Amino acid sequence: MNVPDWFAGLSSPLDEKLGVELLEVTPNRAVGRAPVAGNTQPFGLWHGGASCVLAEGLASLAAAAEVGPRGAVTGVDINATHLRPAREGWVTGVATAIRIGGTLATYDISLTDDAGEQVCAARITVYLKRAPGAGATTS
Repeated sequence: MNVPDWFAGLSSPLDEKLGVELLEVTPNRAVGRAPVAGNTQPFGLWHGGASCVLAEGLASLAAAAEVGPRGAVTGVDINATHLRPAREGWVTGVATAIRIGGTLATYDISLTDDAGEQVCAARITVYLKRAPGAGATTS
C-alpha cells in the first residue's frame, strides 16, 4: 500500500460503512476499492451512489495529498456516468489528476469491476485550501 504516513488514522465514517480499502494515494493518483456486497440498490446491483462516494473520496484524498496535513479540500463538482452493473466482487477506483492548480484540482475517476469492465466514469473538481505560504507542488 502506497499511502502517505500522515494519512494513518484518517478515515471517513461513510467510507468505513462502504468498506473502502485504500491502495495508493499520491497528489496525482489515488486507488481504492469497495465490495459490491452491502453497497447495492434494491435490485442487487452496485448502487450508483456508492460509485459517487468512492469516486469523490479518492479524488479528495489525492487532493489532500497535494495540500498536505495543514491544508484542506472540499469537493465542488461531481459528474458520474454509470456504464454497467456490478453484481458481486469488488469495484476498484482509480482517480487520476487532469489538472492541479493553485486553488482547484480536477480528477478523472474510472471505476471497474473484478473483470476489468468499467462500471462508472466520473470527473470531480476539488477546492484546494493550501496552508499559508504553500504553493502548488504539481501542475
